[in-house]
Amino acid sequence: MKILIATAVTTVLGATVAFSGTTVAPEEVKFEDGTVTASLTGMAGDAVEGRIVFANRKLGNCLACHVNSQVPEESFHGEVGPVLDGAGSRYSEAQLRGIVSNSKMTFENTIMPAFYVQTGFFRPLEGFEDAPILTAQQVEDVVAYLMSLK
Repeated sequence: MKILIATAVTTVLGATVAFSGTTVAPEEVKFEDGTVTASLTGMAGDAVEGRIVFANRKLGNCLACHVNSQVPEESFHGEVGPVLDGAGSRYSEAQLRGIVSNSKMTFENTIMPAFYVQTGFFRPLEGFEDAPILTAQQVEDVVAYLMSLK
């Protein structure tokens, strides 16, 4: 019988970091052709929570660059990145997990930040160099939300 350690969440320098017995550490994420096939937490994401992270300017802030008609209550949607309507039809779950974890593995010259992987690139904000932007569970939640956009 596998014993799971309860998730403890703490805030470090304004970034949320999760600790769990089943969470894949940022440096241990396995990419294969830009995809990450295995869940970072061993659990499915929650699309409702993912929408919250997606739209929150202090978390994912995805709307700063992407249009998504499923979030009409937010008036500003950026146009730097692709429209995310239909993302769940265009990409697989593994592709979306790879893109959210570290988009540079799929789109080499993108300006989209790596939301989970934290090494191998320059992070311009002092104090955030060694911390992921999102927790593993938040990545899984955003992926679940994006998968719901058919």
